[in-house]
Parts: sequence; C-alpha cells; structure tokens
Amino acid sequence: MSLLLTNVRPYGEGEPVDVAIDGGEITAIGTGLDAPADAEVIDAGGNVLLPGFVDLHTHLREPGREDTETIESGSAAAALGGYTAVFAMANTSPVADSAVITDHVYRRGQEVGLVDVHPVGAVTVGLQGEKLAEMGMMAAGPGRVRVFSDDGVCVSDPLLMRRALEYASSLGAVIAQHAEEPRLTRGAVAHEGPEAARLGLTGWPRAAEEAIVARDALLARDAGARVHICHASTAGTVELLKWAKGQGVAITAEVTPHHLLLDDSRLATYDAVNRVNPPLREASDVAALRKALRDGVIDCVATDHAPHAEQDKCCEFAAARPGMLGLETALAIVAQVAVEPGDITWRDVARVMSEKPAEIARLDDHGRPIRVGEPANLTLVDPDLGWTVRADDLASRSRNTPFAELEFRAKPVLTVLRGRITARDGVAAAPGAGERA
Repeated sequence: MSLLLTNVRPYGEGEPVDVAIDGGEITAIGTGLDAPADAEVIDAGGNVLLPGFVDLHTHLREPGREDTETIESGSAAAALGGYTAVFAMANTSPVADSAVITDHVYRRGQEVGLVDVHPVGAVTVGLQGEKLAEMGMMAAGPGRVRVFSDDGVCVSDPLLMRRALEYASSLGAVIAQHAEEPRLTRGAVAHEGPEAARLGLTGWPRAAEEAIVARDALLARDAGARVHICHASTAGTVELLKWAKGQGVAITAEVTPHHLLLDDSRLATYDAVNRVNPPLREASDVAALRKALRDGVIDCVATDHAPHAEQDKCCEFAAARPGMLGLETALAIVAQVAVEPGDITWRDVARVMSEKPAEIARLDDHGRPIRVGEPANLTLVDPDLGWTVRADDLASRSRNTPFAELEFRAKPVLTVLRGRITARDGVAAAPGAGERA
C-alpha cells in the first residue's frame, strides 16, 4: 500500500503540490500526480508539510513509573504532537545506566512502533555523580546510545564531567547536561526574583544554571568534545552560548516550549502544575530565549515532557515534583510565539524541531529534507485549525499540563513514520504497526 498527499505545501512555501509515498520513502513530488491503484489519497487542504519532529528530551517513565507514563502512551502523545523520533531520558527506575535497560527501552519502542524511541544513557551510575556508567556498552548495544545525560540532576563534579566528555567524544556521542550548580539550589523551588520573594518561595538563581554552562563550555573546548545544554532558561545562558560558539566550542542548546511561553507570574496561584526545573523565569528571560531561538543561538526546541501522578502535583508547591507535559502542545506553542508574529517561518520550525535535533543526535533517517528518495518521516500541520487544550483529551497517562484551557491555532493533523500513518486528526494509531501506507 502507498500514500498520496495532495494539495500540500512543503515548508509552507509556494503553491500546493502532491507528495507520493511508497516503500517508506518519498517517491515523487509534483502536481497532478496519479495515485497507484492501492494508494490511499489524502487531500491535505493546503496545509503545511514538515519533516517529522525529533524531541531530544522526553521522559517516558518506563521502567518504574508506568502509573504516570509508558513507552506506549508516551509514543502516542509524541505521534499526536507530530514527532517521529524521541529520546527517552535515563532517570527511570532502575536508571538507564546499563545496556540491559537502554536496550529494553529501544526494543519496547520498536514494538510499539508509533515513533522511534531512542534511549538516553546515564552519564553516571544511578545518576549519583560518582562513577561513570557503562557508556561504551550502551553505545554498542542494539539501542546504539548516542546521547548521555543525568538529566534531573547535574553532573556537578568537574573532573567527572571532563572524563565523560572525553569518553563520549571517542564514541561519537554527546553529553546533554542538566545545568544546575546544586550548591546554589538547595531548597529552591522558584526563580529567584521579586515574584518568589513576594510569594515566600525559596529562590533559584540564574547563576546556578549559568555557572555550569560556562564551566562545561570550557571543559568541552579542552576535551575537543560536544556538549548539549538541556532546557536553557536565562538571558545569561544565551550570552554564554554566544560567547562559546564564537570561540568555536562544540556546544548546542535546547529551549522548552514552556520557557518560551510562560513566566514566573504564573506562580501567583501556588498551583504546583507550574513547578518545573529549571523554574519559569522572568518575562525578560522569555524574550531573550525567543530571540535566541530565532537567531540560532539556541539550536532547537525540546519538550522536557515530564508526566507526574496527581498526588505528586496536587500538593504544597514546595513538595510537588517538578515537570510538565509537553509533547502534544509543543508545535502549537512554537507557532504562537514565533511563527504567527512573523519572527520565524515554517522552514525555521523544521530547523529547530526536526533538522537540528536530528543533527545533534546524529540520526541519519530523521530531520531529512522533503525530497524524492528521502525517508517518509513527515508531519502535516494545520496552521489555522484552532483548538483548546483539554487535559483529559491528552494521550499521556498524566494530566500535569500548565496549558489546560489555553487556545492555540496550529496543530499537527497527520504524522507519518516511514510511510506509516501513526496519528491522524487527533487519534493515534494502534500500537504495533500504525496505519500502513
């Protein structure tokens, strides 16, 4: 079976064309294409066709917290969000610090088959920051780990981080750092500023992030290694990234949708759905992050999709676990804050949500151009659909979204993984095979 998308605009540019898909790849692009006898024909209605999105930062919680998310439910959320590949963070239970766990995550993702699930290996054993994990064995296993991170905690020991960078370099891998100097954040739950002071919440200084970004840029420079900064959140981090890139340091960074949209004024209600790590910053930081994404100082958008059980969020703000859902709302937020105001184009969206994440992770089958002969990993976006986020309608097993009842315009309406339809019109395909195309 094959697939013919008619009346579609690749990258939102030019007049609509037809895109033919067969055997898992794009076979023709043009106007008035004839559909093979067994092809499903979908009229795209002039909507925008983009390469399937790649998320470098997803928490799928399996193994260990399947009550909050599973690889199956998280994969469904990803497909609905337009993603064709996600990177599952290592802070599971047990921690993904060995090939046994990373290979299990990879195989489980393949079984579900809605997105390519790539395991992220832990940098240190048990995320304890004391001893390097089995990075070589994880890289050599079926999961072929190419991104390592202790996300959730910082690799704060500078010597250990230097060794990790050196080792990762020899593996062709990248270290994704959760930039947080722990000695500056003890007991901290909110951005250190006037709002936290007014609310009586312990402040989290910008310097806690920026100190690690600066340190790791220097360590990566000396090690000749690549380092990736997770969830950049401050204007100071943006300036440090500019400096490091100007020095030729192999440093990249991501920003989350929530740090592009929300600021610490949200904390006035003490609703723990707004507690996240790093915390929501001030409006000036949000503006700096948006500009950095537009200018390429920040390389990509990553969701930091972090499902939590109701009991972990419906509690005192300081006692709540940090994190928010993000997979199904990421595209809508990027469109609202950057595309609709005219700051970036749909081609730029492809760059920051597909091409650059794939490049950083060194994926060779995602983030590819929309052209004949390339893998058919695609997402179709309706830029003017208009929809309201309903927590109970999300595919995740958790409901901790700060975007509930917010209205957006753009939304993915079709996701295709190697020619298979994995999500269509708000419904994910059944696990195992997707809708064959």
